[in-house]
Amino acid sequence: MKLLTLILAAFLSTGCAEEKKEKEIVQNIEPIEVAAQNGMERAYFASGCFWCVEEIYESVKGVSEVISGYSGGNSDNPTYRNHADHAEANEVIYDPEKVRFKTLVDVYFASQNIEQENGQGPDIGHSYRSIIFYQNAEQKQIIDAKIAELTKEGYDVAAEVKPFQKFYKAEDYHQDYATNNPNNRYIQGVSIPRFKRFASKMPEVVKKEALQH
Repeated sequence: MKLLTLILAAFLSTGCAEEKKEKEIVQNIEPIEVAAQNGMERAYFASGCFWCVEEIYESVKGVSEVISGYSGGNSDNPTYRNHADHAEANEVIYDPEKVRFKTLVDVYFASQNIEQENGQGPDIGHSYRSIIFYQNAEQKQIIDAKIAELTKEGYDVAAEVKPFQKFYKAEDYHQDYATNNPNNRYIQGVSIPRFKRFASKMPEVVKKEALQH
């Protein structure tokens, strides 16, 4: 029994050390800032299925386009069949004169199960983990402040906070998936209910036309 206890303690100690090392590595990576183009900026979020997240952010006032893809890992050229250590993620293209990054962060947490680890809803696994990316110190401060606020409210926030490195666009058939496949069973059963839950929490930021579907 004593030997088993010692082995378990050693295992837990090693696991904690590896987790601490990984966090230190992430903290030491400098984020890559994406330059604005024609006045439009880009933000990056991972929160379960990218079909769901795309639909949510495309409904937000000030957002012109949302692209589904992969981010958060180290492998090159991920695909839907093999995106290795990347998570399904979304690139949000927005007008900073119409919507602030802080609002996009509020949308992120209002549209997900804040405490669910490695997934959202029925989508479970490393590919569906929640990651919120920052490109500079100001964005990280906004994210950290929001998480501190949620923690104070009693939430155990599951989302990782990572410096943005690279985003890979997903295959064409994944783009605008909910719009192009409104009768798909997953869209009907998961994406639309998730959007409606979000819209009921933050109706003031949702485009009028999006509230009608």
